[in-house]
Amino acid sequence: MERVFITGASSGLGAALALFYARRGAQLALVGRRRDALEALAARMPGATPSIYVLDVRDRAALHAAAHDFLRGGPVDIVIASAGISVGTLTEETEDFPVFKAIQETNLLATVATFEPFVESMRARGQGRLVGIASVAGVRGLPGAGAYSASKAAVRAYCESLRVELYGSGVRVVTISPGFIRTPMTAHNPYRMPFLMPVDDFARVAVKHIDRGSRSVVIPWQMGVVAALLRVVPGWLYDRVAAGRKRKPRQNHG
Repeated sequence: MERVFITGASSGLGAALALFYARRGAQLALVGRRRDALEALAARMPGATPSIYVLDVRDRAALHAAAHDFLRGGPVDIVIASAGISVGTLTEETEDFPVFKAIQETNLLATVATFEPFVESMRARGQGRLVGIASVAGVRGLPGAGAYSASKAAVRAYCESLRVELYGSGVRVVTISPGFIRTPMTAHNPYRMPFLMPVDDFARVAVKHIDRGSRSVVIPWQMGVVAALLRVVPGWLYDRVAAGRKRKPRQNHG
C-alpha cells in the first residue's frame, strides 16, 4: 500500500491530489490549517482512514513532528509539498512586507521543511518521490506578484538542486508547475486565465507524472508551451507587454 504525505490538503490542489490517491487505496497523511476542512475531506474517502495533522506549515517543528509521527507507521513513498498562498504585493506599499515574508515562508521554506524528515529514509530505501509545487508564474516576474513569482521561481530552482543532490539514489524529485487551475486560489483573479483546467483533471495528470518520476512538468501542457515561449522572449519586449497586465489584488490591510 502506498503511503503519501500531503501538505496543503485543506483545499485546492492538495485536496484533489489526496482524493485521487485515496481512490487508489493509498494510506494518507493530510496536513492543513483547518481541521473542519480536513475532516470533511476525509469523509469523502470511503473505506480510508487518513491521518490528520492540523498545523501551519510555517511551524517547522510542528511539521517535522507530523512527519515523524506518520513515519512511525511505515516507510513513506510520496511526499507532496502542496501548501501555498498567493496574493498581490507591491514593494512601494511597506505594509506588504509581512505578506512578502509569509509567502516565502509558506511557498518555499515550508517545501524544504516538508522534505527534510523524509530524505534520509528514502535514500536508505533507494526509492521515493519528493514533489514540489512551483508555478508558471515562476518563469518570469509578474507585475504585482513579486512575492509569489519569486517564491515559485525559488521552488523550481530548489527542487532542481535537490534532484541533482539525490541523483542516482533512486529518490526522484518531481517539480510540477501548474498553469491556471480552477481552485479557490484562482477564483478571484481579475484577469483572463487561458487554458483554465478543472482541479480533478490536474490531479489525474499530476499523479501520472509523479508515478513516472518526471523531472519537471507544466500542467496543462498548453501552458507548458506558453512557459517555453516566455523563457525566450527578449527582456525589453516582455517588460513592455507585462507592464500593462492586470494584477492580482493585494491583501486587505484594513
